[in-house]
Order: sequence, then C-alpha cells, then structure tokens
Amino acid sequence: MKSRNTAVAIALGLTLSSTASAELIWQDFSLSYLNGSEYEVGDDDRQVITVEHASGHSWGDTFFFMDRLKSDNGYTENYMEFSPRLSLGKVSGNELSWGPIKDVLISTTWESGEGFDNFLYGVGLALDLPGFRYFNINLYQANNENWDDDEQLTLTWGYPFSIGQADFLYDGFLDWSTKSDTNESERNFTSQLKWNAGKHMGLKSPLYVGMEYAHWTNKFGIDGVDEHNPALLVKWHF
Repeated sequence: MKSRNTAVAIALGLTLSSTASAELIWQDFSLSYLNGSEYEVGDDDRQVITVEHASGHSWGDTFFFMDRLKSDNGYTENYMEFSPRLSLGKVSGNELSWGPIKDVLISTTWESGEGFDNFLYGVGLALDLPGFRYFNINLYQANNENWDDDEQLTLTWGYPFSIGQADFLYDGFLDWSTKSDTNESERNFTSQLKWNAGKHMGLKSPLYVGMEYAHWTNKFGIDGVDEHNPALLVKWHF
C-alpha cells in the first residue's frame, strides 16, 4: 500500500506541478439539473445539481465536477471528481501523435464522496476520430480508501451533430472496473442526448435540454445491483 500511495503522489505531483506556469488555452463552465428515477441504491427518485469545469492548458487538461444529490426522502449528499492530465507531448516538446492518437498523457483522478476518497493514476490517450469533438481513453490503477484496490478503464466522448437547423450533442462516459475480494466488477455506461435550445433563444452559450440515461451493472461493486436510470436534463454553459 505504501508503494501505491507513493505512486499516486508522484502522478498527482507531476500533473499539478506544471500548473504554476501554465498557459490557459480554453475553458468551459456548466451547470446542470437532473431529475431521475429508478435508482437502485438509496431512494428511488432524486434530483441532482451538477457544476462542471473543463479546461485546456499548455501542459495538458483538467476536468472537474461536483454533484449535489437530493432524494425524495430528504437525504442529501455530495460527490466530486477532479481529473488533471499531463500531456507528455506538450511538456516534452515532442510529437507523440500517430494514426488516430493525438497525444499520450499521464492521467489522474481524485474521487471524493460521503466518507471516502479514492485516487486513480495511469495513462491516457486522446484520439482524433471523425465527427467527434473529443474521444479519450484512460487506464487507471485505483487506490481505494474503503475497499480493495482495482483497475479501471474510462472512455469519454462528445459527438455533435445537426438535423436541419437543430444542433445536438451526444456525450458521456464508460467506466469499467475489475473485480476484487471486496467488490464485483462493475460497468457504468452513462450518456446524454441534448438539443441546444439556446441557439433559438439568442443565447451565445449553449443551453441544452434532453435526457441522460445510465446503465450501471453491479453498482458500487454490489453483486446483482443493476441500474437502468433515465433522467430529464437541463444544462447551461456559461
């Protein structure tokens, strides 16, 4: 465990140490509201407010989100993730792209919820695929606080498209983690299909309305707890 803690500290340190002299290239803030049902752990129905921030820098990129969840029974909780990635191509000054691969990165994530903090570290690939705004693959070793460590594969994507004058965005993520002595292998496929209503309201930034759908197998590593969760969505970028 000590060696893994050291590896996590090194990975996070390498990623974050570059921020002191970083050039901000782009950034995006958003605020989302979800209203969903058919949750399998806790109350069936809940509302979620999410704050997100993504940014690109001269050293790599970051993604942060925080969920504020409120169940119909009155229970509330917070959950957040912070994912800085260090671009090996940018910091080395070498071209690391070949084929569909745009860049190779050191990937890290800090997950924090009610009573736990998990740290993930590994390698990431940024892909250049036709039609996609972005497509990322991250392979992690997880250092979990309350259960056995495991490995995780994470895919993230964004695919914009238009039908006539209507602009849409299909984006989401897939998390797949391995089995351990304390938890089953789990898979969380969550995606959002959104229409940019803001375009037709004279807004400069997107205001999306649509739906999120989550298919989570063995949720939280609990054997047989499978979730199929639709939720109505409003998301404003500013």
